[in-house]
Amino acid sequence: MHRKRSKMLLYIIVLVILCVTARIFYLQVIDGNSLEMSASNQRMLDSKIETFRGEILDRNGIPFTDRSEKYLVVLKPLYLRNNDEELQKICEILNQDYSKLKKDIEAKKEPIIFETNSENKKKILNMNIQGVSIVNSLERYDGNSLAKHIMGYLNKVDNKGVAGLEKSYEKTLEGNNESTVGLVKDARDNPVQGLGYRIKNSEETGKLNVKLTLDYHIQKIAENVMEKYYESNGNSGAVVIEDVNSGDIVASVSKPDFDQNEVNNYLNSSGNELFNKATASYNLGSIFKIVDVAQALESGMEIDESYFCKGYELIGNREFKCTSYLSGGHGVVDLTKAFALSCNPYFMELGIRIGYKNILDMAGKFGLGSYTGIKEQGVNESSGNLPLDKKYFTEGDIANISIGQGDIMATPLQVTNMVATVANGGIKNRVNIVDSVIDSNGNKVKEIRENQGVRIISKETSDKIRFLMEAVISQGTGKKVDLEQYGGAGGKTASAETGQFKDGENVVQAWFTGYFPKKNPKYAMTVFVENGKMGGQAAAPIFTEIAKGIMKAGL
Repeated sequence: MHRKRSKMLLYIIVLVILCVTARIFYLQVIDGNSLEMSASNQRMLDSKIETFRGEILDRNGIPFTDRSEKYLVVLKPLYLRNNDEELQKICEILNQDYSKLKKDIEAKKEPIIFETNSENKKKILNMNIQGVSIVNSLERYDGNSLAKHIMGYLNKVDNKGVAGLEKSYEKTLEGNNESTVGLVKDARDNPVQGLGYRIKNSEETGKLNVKLTLDYHIQKIAENVMEKYYESNGNSGAVVIEDVNSGDIVASVSKPDFDQNEVNNYLNSSGNELFNKATASYNLGSIFKIVDVAQALESGMEIDESYFCKGYELIGNREFKCTSYLSGGHGVVDLTKAFALSCNPYFMELGIRIGYKNILDMAGKFGLGSYTGIKEQGVNESSGNLPLDKKYFTEGDIANISIGQGDIMATPLQVTNMVATVANGGIKNRVNIVDSVIDSNGNKVKEIRENQGVRIISKETSDKIRFLMEAVISQGTGKKVDLEQYGGAGGKTASAETGQFKDGENVVQAWFTGYFPKKNPKYAMTVFVENGKMGGQAAAPIFTEIAKGIMKAGL
C-alpha cells in the first residue's frame, strides 16, 4: 500500500514538472518574441518618423519618386540631458538654436527629429553619441524630379497627395508602413537599460505602386531640351509625345515647372508654374488644315490642284491675309505646295466648299472638343473647344475655322493624338497615361490602361496627309526640322493669333506637330511655345532636338 502511494506521488511530481517545463518552453521559445514585444509595447511611447508611400513608376518600372537619399537625425532627450557640450556641437552641425533645442530636450521624452544632408550625417556619426541615431531614408521629390505636373505634390503636414497623381491615387499610394522610434520606459519613467529608444520599421504589408505609360528616359530628354530653350528665351510651353501604335503617352512636359517641396512659393506667382500647359487648350492655327484635308479626301470631293494666291482673300467685306501677304502672295499653288507653305487663302476656299458642319464633324472624329481619356486616369485636362453650338456660319466664319482661328481651341495632348492617328494609318487610339496598379513584387493588382482603337480615316487618306506633312519639312515652313540621318519626319507648323496683346504686340502661339521616323512612324510629338510667334522658328528646332535625342538613344 505504501509502495503504491509512493509511485502515485512520483507520477504526480513528474507530471507537474513536465507541465511546468512545457509551459516554460512555450513562453520562452515559441511565444517569447510576441510576449517580449507585448511587454515592451506596454511601456513604449512610439513617435512616427515617416510613413512609406507607394512609388510612381515609368512603363519600365523606373521610379519617378523616391530617387534620392535623405537622412533623419533622431535625438533622444533622455540620453542628451545634462550633456551640454555635445548638444552644442549638434546644434552647430544642424544649424539649430541651442537654447530652444535645450529646452525641448529637457521638456520632452519622445525623440526629436531633424532632416539633414550626407555631410552633416558624417559629422554626427563621427561624434559617436549614444543619444543620437541616423535613419537613412528617401526623398520623395528633389530638384531633379521629372513630370512634376503629372506627379503632383504632397501636403507637408500629413504627407497626403494634394495635386496630380499623388492626389488621384492617394488611397492606393498612402500605404500602411511606418518607421517609428519607440521609448521603452520602466515604472519610474526612465529608459530601460539595454532597450531605451528603439527604432523599428513596420513590416511591408500591402504596399502598392502606380505604373505609368511615361518613359523616364524620353521624359528626361524632352525636359532637358525644353528647359534649355526656356532659360534662353523665357517663353513657356509644352511638349507631348505619344506612341502612335498604342496611344500611350511617353512624355508630357510643361515649362516652367516648380519645386514640389516648396509649392507655397508659386501660389501667387505670375509665372503660372503650377499650370500644366500640356493639357490646357490654346488657339490652334494652321495645324487644323490637317482636318480640312482629311474631310476633303474622305468625302471624295475634287481638290483644286491649281490655285492662285495673291496674298489675301476677300470674303464678304473682310480681307483675310495670307502668310505671304507682304511678299505679294504664293502665286500658283497646288494642294502639296499650299499645305507645305501653309497658304491660308487656299484652305479658306477649300473650307467654304467643304462646309462648316462637315469640317467640325471631322474635327470631332479626331477628338477635338472632347477629353482624350487621361482625365479618367487622374490627370486633369481641358476638352478644348469646337463651336458646335452655333446654328449658322457666315463664309467669313468658315474661312476662320478652316485655318484654325476663331473659336477653335485644342490642347497639345489632343493635337498629338490627332497626328498619331494620321501616322498609324487612320486608327484613333484611346489615350493612356496610367498603365496599372502593381504590388511591390511587380504583380498587376488593377488594370487602368484601356485598349480601344477606332478607324476614323482610311489608310489612303492618312498616307496622303503624311505625304503632305513630309513636304512641309522638305520644301515648306518646317525646314528647320533636320532628321534625315535619323529616318526623317513629317510635320505641320502653326502660328495662331490669340487676339490678346502683350507689350503692344499681338500674342501669337507657335506650334509644331509631327511624327518620326517617316517610314513606320513610332512617335508623334507636339511642341507648343507660348507667344513664340512662328511655329517653324520657335517650335520646330525643339521638335528636332528632342527627336534626335530619342533616336540616338534607341528609345
